[in-house]
Amino acid sequence: MTPAETRGASTPAAEAPTGPRSVTLDRPPDTRPDPPAPADPTDGVAPAARRRWRWRWTRRRIDLVVYGGFLLAAIWVTSGIWADPAGRVAALYSSDPAQVQFFLAHSVRVVLHGEFPFFTEQFNYPDGVNLMANTAILALGIPMVPVTLLFGPAVSFVTLVTLGLAGTAAAWYRVLSRHLVRHRPAAAVGAWFCGFSPAMLSHANWHPNIISQFLLPFIVWRVLVLTRSTRPVRDGALLALLVTAQAFINEEILLFTALALGVFLLAVLVQQRARWAAAWRPLGTGLAVCALLAGALLAYPLWVQFAGPMAYHGLSDTVRDYGNDIAAFFAPGSPTFGGNERANVNLAPNYSEENAFFGWSLSLLAVGIVVWLRRDVVVRALAATGLFFAVLSLGERISWWDRDLVTGPWELLVRLPLLDAVVPTRFGLITGVTVAVLLAYAVRSAWVLRGVDRRTARTLTAAGLVFALLPIAPMPLRVTTRPPVPEFITADRWRQYVGPDQTLVSVPVPAMGNTDPMRWAASTDLDFKIPGGYFLAPRNGVTGDPGRFGGRPSGIGDLLEEVASTGRTPKLDDRQRRRFLDELRHWNAAVVVLPLNEQNAEPLRRTVEQLVGPGRQELDVWLWDVRTLTSRSA
Repeated sequence: MTPAETRGASTPAAEAPTGPRSVTLDRPPDTRPDPPAPADPTDGVAPAARRRWRWRWTRRRIDLVVYGGFLLAAIWVTSGIWADPAGRVAALYSSDPAQVQFFLAHSVRVVLHGEFPFFTEQFNYPDGVNLMANTAILALGIPMVPVTLLFGPAVSFVTLVTLGLAGTAAAWYRVLSRHLVRHRPAAAVGAWFCGFSPAMLSHANWHPNIISQFLLPFIVWRVLVLTRSTRPVRDGALLALLVTAQAFINEEILLFTALALGVFLLAVLVQQRARWAAAWRPLGTGLAVCALLAGALLAYPLWVQFAGPMAYHGLSDTVRDYGNDIAAFFAPGSPTFGGNERANVNLAPNYSEENAFFGWSLSLLAVGIVVWLRRDVVVRALAATGLFFAVLSLGERISWWDRDLVTGPWELLVRLPLLDAVVPTRFGLITGVTVAVLLAYAVRSAWVLRGVDRRTARTLTAAGLVFALLPIAPMPLRVTTRPPVPEFITADRWRQYVGPDQTLVSVPVPAMGNTDPMRWAASTDLDFKIPGGYFLAPRNGVTGDPGRFGGRPSGIGDLLEEVASTGRTPKLDDRQRRRFLDELRHWNAAVVVLPLNEQNAEPLRRTVEQLVGPGRQELDVWLWDVRTLTSRSA
């Protein structure tokens, strides 16, 4: 049941479609070039050969221009970070980039030192972190190892964001132009929205694993190929390789792709049940082969993820309730031309999760496209798929401008296996892709519409696209500066103190709201261990518990975090000192480090001195050598 077969069209390939109802996804409209000029009689190349060469070169040139445009747009979006990758980060929230940089440094250790790829003790020591349960982006980090080694993880991070945006758009253009709509202008429009939608721009601030969707269009295409495949075993094996690679980029996006394809094919089947008779056998065979091969390749990593050390089952209640407000679909995204951060407050869980935000103009245009092309089976299936996941993205409580209305259908699904680890607002990403394909479909239909002058039709199409897409045109990501890695770290002075099984304890202790020490460790290729950090782990440190952000609760961590935020120095008694020293022993701490430029550095210094005695200044940090206090014999 490819998009081609859902149409059931029988017009010859050379015949231009006569209206919306006859538009197909698998066959190009009348896009033949104008006849070339007569060949020069003195030219030794035959006219027919010259025509073929010119046509091939023209198509290739168009593709290169489109790909180049996507890359330039991605560089434009990330230009603020490119100006100083190590010193700038997306504004409003900065924890995820540090985590990703840590994972990139872990990939270096995997390649150069043969370190176990799915688990690490380099942070949250000594409990460690289950990396398979934390999206360690191995499929992105390992290819980026040369860049990370030469330029550092901060450059690798912004490179991944740039290539994620451009690569996703380029991949969708390739599949749309070659296999689905087969019309370059239409494919370029659809691919642009796939790569640079407000949701993609929102995640570009922090989540390269989510915006790196360049494998998804090929997965979609290969599943559609299976519905009419004559070699389902081979095609199923190809699909398995794509699925395996995507699993090491982001499993949640892979799950979304599978769900979206299932709903789309079901929507087609409901309309054309006769198609199932021809499609079920190759589709079933191919999917079975895919499941067996991908299952074999992913069996051990998935065992580590779900049953290995520090594995968790389900997300925290706070994240599970992340949903879109209905009004979010009609407001432009914050990182867009017409976006307004203040206006978008409470329409999304936070600025990194603006997974809808199409704006009024595009929302109206999408509805208009569905009404115009409503006779088409594929359009109806796309509309049903997009609407279904838009409703799920509203979360457990459906709201309008931050006012709860009714309980949403997600309430019935949130506790199912696999779905209990999904962030519901991200279902809006699926709706975004369906809108993109509808845009491509509409452009292709308008481009060849009979009864209308071609130039007029194309002018009106361009005007409609400007009306819909200009308010949500991408703008450079807002950035802010972040503290540099201390010279004490970059000059390797820490190596005089910290041994292989010891930790460097920063002040404040690494946590979700203090990820700078993760950047310190990443800058050394994780040559030293740190306690705490920003990650997902079982709530009580026991495999199988529900997930939470961060490791086990830390008394000293909570104390120093409070001092850092309030600037008040507490008075500690002997009981508190003994308790906090026990934590330092548990972490096998070698040194405690406080940067001189840390917020409320003086109250923090006085607090630490109550715990472990006077410190000394070394380069740009306050330093406490605690090895005599935390040694096993102390």
